[in-house]
Order: sequence, then C-alpha cells, then structure tokens
Amino acid sequence: MSQELLDILDQMEREKGIKKEVLIEAVESALVSAARRTLNIKPDEELKIELDRNTGKITAFRNKEEITSIDFGRIAASTARQVIIQKIREAEKDVVFNEFKGKVGEIVSGTVYRFDKGNIIVDLLGKTEGILPKREQSPKEEFRQGQRICTYVVEVKKDTRGPQIILSRTHTNLLKKLFDLEIPEIYEGIVEIKSISREPGARSKIAVWSKNEKVDSVGACVGMRGNRIRNIVNELQGEKIDIVRYSDDIREYIKAALSPAKVSEIKLDKDNLKAEVIVDDDQLSLAIGKHGQNVRLASHLIGWGLDIRTKATAGVAPKEKEEKIEKEEKETVSLEQLSGVGEKTLESLNEAGFKTIEDILQADIKDLMKIKGIGEKKAKKIIGQAKQAQK
Repeated sequence: MSQELLDILDQMEREKGIKKEVLIEAVESALVSAARRTLNIKPDEELKIELDRNTGKITAFRNKEEITSIDFGRIAASTARQVIIQKIREAEKDVVFNEFKGKVGEIVSGTVYRFDKGNIIVDLLGKTEGILPKREQSPKEEFRQGQRICTYVVEVKKDTRGPQIILSRTHTNLLKKLFDLEIPEIYEGIVEIKSISREPGARSKIAVWSKNEKVDSVGACVGMRGNRIRNIVNELQGEKIDIVRYSDDIREYIKAALSPAKVSEIKLDKDNLKAEVIVDDDQLSLAIGKHGQNVRLASHLIGWGLDIRTKATAGVAPKEKEEKIEKEEKETVSLEQLSGVGEKTLESLNEAGFKTIEDILQADIKDLMKIKGIGEKKAKKIIGQAKQAQK
C-alpha cells in the first residue's frame, strides 16, 4: 500500500494541480484521527504519524514511542481515499473561484440552466453555475431554459457550497463591455467612451469621442449599415441605444445628448451645472421623451440639470410652466411614441410633413399610402397605433 499511496498522490498532483505535500499532510492528519479512535488514545496523550515522502512507509508515535501493534495499511487506504476526494473537491472549488474572481468586471457567456424564485441560474460553460438575481435582470427581457445568455460578472464570493458568482444584465458596464467587444476602435483606444446613461431594457445614451481626427467616433460605433450597433441592440433584446458625439463645448454636448430633438437656444448656469434648453413647440415632447426619459438620460449623461422649455414658457414660473408643458404634451405627441413602427417609416413620415400623432390622426389611409414604402395595410396599422398612443 505504501508505494501505491505515493503513486496515487503523484497522480493527483499532476491531474488536479494539488501539491503532493498538501495531500501528504492531509493524509497524516486524517490518520491521526483514525488512529486515536482505533487505539482508544486519550486526548491528553501525544500522537504523531509520519508518512515517508520517499518510501510511503507510515510510522506512528505515541508519546514519542513508536507503535507497532497496528496495521496502518488498511486504515491508510480508507483514509487516503476520503482525504483525496475531499481535497479534490476543495481544489476544484478554489480553481473555479480564482478563475472567476479574475473575471469580475468582465462579460461571460453561458446558458440558462433553471429558474429559482425569480432568479436565473446560469450554466457557465459547464465549469460552474452563476446566479442572475431578479434585481439584476432587465424588466423587459425574457429567457427560456437552454438559451444562450451574456452577462456581466458583478461579484464572486466564497461559500461552503462553492464559489457564488453574481451576474448582471442591468449594470451600466455591461453596455460598455459590449461596445469594447463589438467596436475595434474602442478596444484599441482610438475611440473613447466618455459617459453612459442607461435605463435597462428601454433606452441608453452613450457619449463617444475620437482621439484621431480622421476617425468618426459615432460612425465607428454605428458601423457599415448599422451592423455594429445592431449587434449590440440584439444582444440587449431591443434596448434602444443613442450614440452621442462628445464635445468639450457644453452647448454642443447638450444638443447632441438631447437628440433626436432639435434645440433652439441654451442658457447656461455654469456655477450650478444647470441649463435652460429652449426648443420649438413641435420638439418639446421629443426633447422630454416618454415619461421624461430622453431629458432624464441626457441629464445623467452630461452631469447637468436640464430644464426643457418652449419659447412660450421660457422665463415662466415653474408651476405655470409645468401646467403649460403638460397641456402642450397632450396636444403634441411625437411620432416616436408609435410602437411597432420602424425608423425608416418614421423618417418617411417626417419627410412627408407628418411630425406628430395629431398629424397622423387628421390624415386618412389614402394620404399615408402616397408615401413611398407605405401600403394600405401599413397605413391602417400606423393610424391604429396613433389612436392607441393618444389614449
């Protein structure tokens, strides 16, 4: 058994990466416990067991006197087996922990394994499982068992059952890392991400800037025919992404951040990092966005408080201004509120003079069918969506 035991320990060191000395010390410790039970040795008596590193011979000492009345071969075989199994499990847990500890702040791919009380358990390449807590899930995303999923590693903690890997689909850095992966110019440092503002599952704004004047930062992120940004949008299951051109000129930066709305005038309060942004009446709802989303994201992106006003409400008291804006919003609803209508169709409608929901409702099917790319079926759908948006 002696040489056989050493051979087994050598094999474990090669295959599992567990140092042989660690295994020998564990076997010696386990043998002490086993021998105490077998020999009925009292707790106050000294017992020491040594495993010869060269021959594998096991020697026991009781109060410094060698014990010869016990056969350690049988005990060693059973004990070594248990120790090795335990050490393998511990080593495998440590390997997984160290591997994923190094992935904190990175993206990992896996498949949806199962659902547990609102949490999603993710199989990470067959190595271990990660948990995507409900709080880290985008409210508009749905996954099914076996589906591939891309997640951001938030934290890795040690647990008695093994490493606990916390994943996220809502973290702002998930979007940043997707841009790193998809846009070579960002990965290479030619284009820099200056700021990100995100409402997971709904809409994000990302400000980019190019260190090379010959490289268009926005164009690099969009890609040929929009293929690069489309890949990211698809990965986020349709989350809308506005790519904003960063500028040191705060006025230009604000204008870009509030896109697609057009800004007429900006009054700055640099001491308090606030700006009064004046837009035309037909741009108000677009600048504010549905439930204030556009201005909220733009404000967070640039780090300034933005007060959107029309020329009629510029300088008006806050309460009176809010009442006026609310009335104008009800009267003028942006075409962006039309669900299920593509960007190209929206552009065609705008070019044809249909700027608001009200414009659509005042038209009939034949008027819309005059626009290139809109047939009778699509025209009926657009009018139906307009009616729905007005409610």
